[in-house]
Order: sequence, then structure tokens, then C-alpha cells
Amino acid sequence: MLAKHRLEIKWGLIFSGMMLLWMVGEKVLGYHGDKIDQHMIITNFIAIPAFIIYYLALKDKRAQLGGYISWKEGFISGVIIAVVVMILSPLLQYLTSEVISPEYFPNSIEYAVESGNSTREEAEEFFNLRSYMMQATIGSLVMGTVTAAIMALVVRKKKGV
Repeated sequence: MLAKHRLEIKWGLIFSGMMLLWMVGEKVLGYHGDKIDQHMIITNFIAIPAFIIYYLALKDKRAQLGGYISWKEGFISGVIIAVVVMILSPLLQYLTSEVISPEYFPNSIEYAVESGNSTREEAEEFFNLRSYMMQATIGSLVMGTVTAAIMALVVRKKKGV
């Protein structure tokens, strides 16, 4: 099974590497610290490299299939990539929270409370490793599946067309 999906595993690993680099970038640029108020906006831009990686992955899959790929084949390949990322998500979140940016949760809690967006208890319940591991696991599968569906439409190519 693993050999059959080597390409999807490769792209899942590439995607996961991009996620870690993105987190390093957010931290270095201050979005986990003094610019935490802008984090909610900036972090959404990760969709751009995410779409690019899925596009490149499904083009790679199309090449592997002889230059033609149906929407279904592309979608299945994309979902497998999403599953790889989902499996790695708890580890990625651990590395982000404990190694790359251990100050993120305390800073997010303080900002949420000081800005009046939540009580301290609500913020502490949301901004913690367990919560983020769960969010990352579910979110990577859901968003990966949606991205797979869209990119499969973009890269599909039927024989004779």
C-alpha cells in the first residue's frame, strides 16, 4: 500500500514541511509575539502555498498516470495527501507549540483576554496544545479534502481533449 501511494506520501511530507516553515516565518515576523493582534489575518494566507502544493502534487500525479487524470483520480490522490498531513498534524503542532513558538499560547491567551474577545478560562480552553492538536488534525483533513476537490477540477485532463 505504501509503495502504491509513494507520490502522495512525498507530497504530504512536502506540505508538512511547508507548514513548519510557515510557522517559523510567522514567529520570526512577530505574529506570535508583538504582532499577535494581526495573526488571525496573516495566518489565512497559508492557503496560497497550500493550493500551490496541491496543484503541483496533482500535476505530478497526472504525469505519473501518463498525462491524463480524471477528477476522481485527482480527488482520491489529494485526499490521500490530506490523510498523510492529518496523521502528521499532532507532531507538527507539537513541534510548533513546544519548539518553534512556545510563547504562542500564552501570548494568544493574553491578547484574547485583553481585547475582550474571551474570558481567561475560555482562552485557556482554546489556546492549548491539546485543543490545537485536535483542530489541526480535523482541519487538515477537512481543508485538504476541499482543496483536493478544487485542484482535481483544475488539473483533470481527459484523453483526446
